[in-house]
Amino acid sequence: MSTKIRVTVWGEFVHEKKNEAVRKIYPEGMHNTIAKGLAGYKDLECRTATLPEPEHGLTEAVLANTDVLTWWGHVAHGDVQDAVVERVKRHVLEGMGLIVLHSGHYSKIFRALMGTNCSLKWREADEKERIWNVASGHPITEGIGDYFELPFEEMYGERFDIPEPDKLIFISWFEGGEVFRSGACWDRGHGRVFYFRPGHEAYPTYHNETVIKVIANACRWARRRVTIPDKCPNSPALETIKKKDQTFGRAGIVQ
Repeated sequence: MSTKIRVTVWGEFVHEKKNEAVRKIYPEGMHNTIAKGLAGYKDLECRTATLPEPEHGLTEAVLANTDVLTWWGHVAHGDVQDAVVERVKRHVLEGMGLIVLHSGHYSKIFRALMGTNCSLKWREADEKERIWNVASGHPITEGIGDYFELPFEEMYGERFDIPEPDKLIFISWFEGGEVFRSGACWDRGHGRVFYFRPGHEAYPTYHNETVIKVIANACRWARRRVTIPDKCPNSPALETIKKKDQTFGRAGIVQ
């Protein structure tokens, strides 16, 4: 039996087909670039899934055999089937990890799990991004220094409409002056969710070794630890319940 962490890398795979500039950066698609980068870590076992596939490649069987799902989306959030979103959400609540990347902040699945609009400010101006590590010692920041920089990225700015993170991992500063909560963790049900901001399609962000390292660390942190299906059973008593003289009606039972 494999002890590797089973990672499914999901991507829209739309920009790469329609935009020549994006295709030059990611000729095999961003999802494959991310998967190949993660596959360089011996404890990770990667597969990919994309929007055009039947059920977006996220069938019940695929999700049942996924410890961590990474999600990159942008221009086709509305094309993701609601039934697939509900399936992914159920698997997260049952124990699967979810890593939401860049424009996935506005995806149906992230907004469903956060319960907020997840809106923000943005600007595309070839800015430098300095990503500050504000959680030294956290598993996601293992091997990451005080900060790392990306020479070109899209700006995301506050206010980011998310619930208060259980743990804030990274804060970004941009050349134009804005700051942004660019790495944040939440527990949802029995699963874990990590949002990681960098990754605009027009820049080679997913070729950056530090970015891939962060995602690999996040896979280890968010990996499935349990699988507990949603049930609401009528539970038998552990101890003997003494018979009472007084009786009461039972909810849902006609007296």
